[in-house]
Amino acid sequence: IFYLLPTLFLGRGIILIASAISFVSIAIIRFIFLNIVDKNVLKKRVLVYGAGKMAATIDELRRSHEQQNFYIAGFLHVPGEHDIVESHKVIRLKIPLSKYAEEEEIEEVVIAMNDRRKNFPVDELLDCRLSGITIIEPTTFLERETGKLNLDMLNPSWMIFSEGFDQGTLRAYTERVFDILTCLCLLILTSPIMLVTLVAILWEDRGKGPVLYKQVRVGQYDRHFELLKFRSMCVDAEKDGQARWASAGDDRVTWVGSIIRKYRIDELPQIINILRGDMSLVGPRPERPEFVEKLARKIPYYKERHRVKPGLTGWAQLKYSYGANEKDARVKLEYDMFYVKNHSLLFDMMILLQTAEVVLWKKGAH
Repeated sequence: IFYLLPTLFLGRGIILIASAISFVSIAIIRFIFLNIVDKNVLKKRVLVYGAGKMAATIDELRRSHEQQNFYIAGFLHVPGEHDIVESHKVIRLKIPLSKYAEEEEIEEVVIAMNDRRKNFPVDELLDCRLSGITIIEPTTFLERETGKLNLDMLNPSWMIFSEGFDQGTLRAYTERVFDILTCLCLLILTSPIMLVTLVAILWEDRGKGPVLYKQVRVGQYDRHFELLKFRSMCVDAEKDGQARWASAGDDRVTWVGSIIRKYRIDELPQIINILRGDMSLVGPRPERPEFVEKLARKIPYYKERHRVKPGLTGWAQLKYSYGANEKDARVKLEYDMFYVKNHSLLFDMMILLQTAEVVLWKKGAH
């Protein structure tokens, strides 16, 4: 108002009045949206073409996510396919698909047919698409809504034709510059903490054991490198020579080790790995060669996570709890594949900000 009418006199009391009006207005608006307005009004209306196994995966997503960005109007029955979705959710059309979509204000159709070789509705879907309705693959839909790639639906043809998986020279150069500058700042800021940690480890073991722990890990393009960490376990943690996953409440962890693991201090020496070029700040967590070979035999596309450099933190670490078995490794791979497909400098910065929040609030630490 002041800029529109510069001659208008606005005294200091206007701040108090504006604050009071804002408080009351926001309270009223929140009450209306939380208690009166239909929560599905602002969500994208989605129609799933199919009611079989693939469609059931989308239905499970709808039930498991409390704040999803979409509303499923229904699941269309496909002639010749067995319906798995609950019968009251299944729609058997008696009018053209485009007309039904217009009547129900459908914005997006997810193609979740079990077999597209039979009864694929080319004309109907083309009519919908030319009417402005988005037609989308279930893999792409789940990727967008969950932040991961569903391995059960993933196939080579989708990966070939989908966007993403960029590995340009500019991307590699900007990532490297960002890593070096950020790590130099981190090295300066965390050097007092690392010095105290070094003294604490020496004090606990009376100077008998090593301070740093070196372990061979698999990096980009399956290259091996030595990962550096502050030693958080006893010296003979793997005296039998058998590689084992660390787990919650692991009895091999020392007293000092439990503290530095809780606050992620044991990871700080990996700054050296990043400066060397073995790792990046953000990326999939580097695994041991023994685990990689074992998991690659059982989990499809497992080695594709090595298309990018491993990271000090990553999308999978943020989105999934600490993994210590093959089932966890499979879920984390789905998040890692999402990162490999969509990684960018902006995405990296978002992950770093969320990691800082996790460390400060001590969430997800083992």
